[in-house]
Amino acid sequence: MSWKPERDDYAQLLRDQNPWFRLKHVPTDFCPPTKRPLAEILWKALLNPPLKRHQVILGPRRVGKTTVMYQTVQKLIDAGVPVAQLWWFRLDHPLLVEQSLGKLVESVIATSNGSAEKPAYLFLDEITYADKWDLWLKTFFDDRWPIRLVGTSSATAAIREQGTESGVGRWEEHFLSPCLFTEYLDLIHADYQNYECRDSLDESIQAAINQFNVQDLSIERRKFLVTGGFPELLINNPGSADETSALLRSQRTLRSDAIEKAIYKDIPQSFGISEPTKLERLLYTLAGQITGIVSPKTIAGDVGVSGVTIEKYISYLERAFIVFQLSNYSASEESIQRRGKRLYFIDGAVRNAALLRGMRPLDSNEEMGHLVENMVASHLFSLAEQSGVRLYHWRHGKQEVDLVYDHPEKPLAFEITLSKKHNRKGIQAFTRKFPRFKNRCYLVGPSLVPQLPADNSPGSLPLDDFLVLVGQQAQSALEQNVRIDEMQDNVEG
Repeated sequence: MSWKPERDDYAQLLRDQNPWFRLKHVPTDFCPPTKRPLAEILWKALLNPPLKRHQVILGPRRVGKTTVMYQTVQKLIDAGVPVAQLWWFRLDHPLLVEQSLGKLVESVIATSNGSAEKPAYLFLDEITYADKWDLWLKTFFDDRWPIRLVGTSSATAAIREQGTESGVGRWEEHFLSPCLFTEYLDLIHADYQNYECRDSLDESIQAAINQFNVQDLSIERRKFLVTGGFPELLINNPGSADETSALLRSQRTLRSDAIEKAIYKDIPQSFGISEPTKLERLLYTLAGQITGIVSPKTIAGDVGVSGVTIEKYISYLERAFIVFQLSNYSASEESIQRRGKRLYFIDGAVRNAALLRGMRPLDSNEEMGHLVENMVASHLFSLAEQSGVRLYHWRHGKQEVDLVYDHPEKPLAFEITLSKKHNRKGIQAFTRKFPRFKNRCYLVGPSLVPQLPADNSPGSLPLDDFLVLVGQQAQSALEQNVRIDEMQDNVEG
């Protein structure tokens, strides 16, 4: 006989998922005092009438999406929103996964007496597990249901493929990356230089360069490099006395949660793939080729599927926020799409966890070089996501440039190095081919003296200061995005 849930089961579920109904606050275990930047501003966007758009938080597993929502609930309680208006549903729960989202929201509105003046606030964890979630969000928006809604998803595929048409103008997406270096320094209460963020990264570099090299953050950077930017793991790290054991525990956690759940749960749920073991094998192959040019035909033989399937599988890993690819820069869009792509991990610690590398990357200059490049690339990728700027690499024959930040007015190019004697021929060839990058190219490395570009020669930036500046620029762009969203909604209202 199959089990059927009773009314009491749903009542208990509501009590479990909404403890503030009873406690009048969010339990501290759910709501740590340390906050991601998004948690500091999302609640303001929800309170600011006449905000209509839904808010969707996207990002890999374990970056704190659920915690950001809990902290937002607490902020709303502190701002005076009655707890009876704050409703939480974890939509991948067995009792909810088959429920109609429309009926669920209707019940919330009826129970909380929701109205345009007194809306219900809905927090939907793993929103894409709800059937026809995109059509329901469209209905909520178009028919002006008296709700304000925040959702999370670890699978951008479901959001951006199923919801492409429904989402236009109806919800805002917030990309929550793993913690950037600045957030890590805040978590461990390290002192570092704050820089003034201007309208573009280029302007911010020029304004801050005379303040660079204020202090050496190499010890903190090395720990961050191998631990990764996952808040819970960073907070629970017991410290240097047991550093190796803590790292191995964090790698096991990342392998289980950030990798295996994405491969065996999130991606199959979005795409219905029947052989996730081959997807896992592909990931291990890519982990060994970090920062390299991807050749689907070459990889196909190792994994046991066709080159076309490899391309499709890599796109799944991208949409699950495990890896990202950068196209080869060109003045021609057609050339950009045709040429080989370079692959990076959203966080290098996920790559290390996939291969169970432990502390060994710290003892290999070659591996450390790849991981440092990946770290800079992931920081610029996060900034690019917040700023709407496209990020590339460039390669022509034997000449190459690691990262091309294609700002429409103030573009930049960066070559990442661990050596003061790094070859400059790639950057020089790039500048000759693309004059718009003249005096906008830099070498970035841990031992470099800060210097602006001049006379077509690249400038140089110390790695730690550059990571801090990019992190602060990304946070500034996030805050600006939310302010712009509020302004647009006020105009439309």
